[in-house]
Amino acid sequence: MKYGDGPPGTGSPSAPDDAGTAAAIGRRPVLRLGAAATLGTVIGCSGEPGGAAPEPAARTSAPTRPGTVTPSPPGNAAPPVRLPAEVRHGPRDRPQVALTFHGAGPVRLAEDVLATAERSGARLTVLAVGSWLERYPGMARRVLSGGHDLGNHTQNHLDICGMDERAAHAEIAGCATLLRELTGSIGSWFRPSATRQATPLVRRLSARVGYRTCLSYDLDSRDHTDPGPAAVVSTVLDDVRPGSIVSLHLGHPGTAKALPEILDGLRRRRLRAVTVTELLAR
Repeated sequence: MKYGDGPPGTGSPSAPDDAGTAAAIGRRPVLRLGAAATLGTVIGCSGEPGGAAPEPAARTSAPTRPGTVTPSPPGNAAPPVRLPAEVRHGPRDRPQVALTFHGAGPVRLAEDVLATAERSGARLTVLAVGSWLERYPGMARRVLSGGHDLGNHTQNHLDICGMDERAAHAEIAGCATLLRELTGSIGSWFRPSATRQATPLVRRLSARVGYRTCLSYDLDSRDHTDPGPAAVVSTVLDDVRPGSIVSLHLGHPGTAKALPEILDGLRRRRLRAVTVTELLAR
């Protein structure tokens, strides 16, 4: 079974070589790119500028330690469905959609979004930026405890499709290692940063780390441009369809304000907001 209109793929690449992955990560420490990394967190996932200003420095967790990134995570694991190498949407014949969030920005806004969804019985998918989880390590468990999916959106949210193989692998593996340290799992899904679709190289590298499918989307809310809550609501509700995977961002006040009306609009359309794992399950 295949969902989405992205480039074709096997959907179930052969299991990566754990020893080779561990050695590769050990040789290639997670990138620490200073100001460039900060810039990456305020660029929308389509690669366009926009977004909330970064917060002052906050308490961080211990630096990410190189280590083995084991595939087939035991926690919020991907569904046992044969998927292509990249997915843009789910099945169109079920009344479900997935609201997916770039995981970065002020914690208070993230908490607002998660609490709003939970009060409505909605479940979200958060693709976390590794540098954000280093600043706020408790957010990893907070996402999972609310019944939401947690995945990988690279370590520093830079233009991964413009990187060479070594740098791109470090971005994917660095966030995966941190997710495993914080939750015991690398997460179910990988979404490349600063792009809508992964290159063949990025798809291969993410599979090597343990992600069987790259997660794209068919509906861009463009909330990272901060157009105001009404515009975000209109963009989502005008174009949403059964099976839609919607791109949104945690770190924007307009998105947090728009979410209650988005959820109300989905209910009026008899659409349920579910995790990507549920959306793509049989």
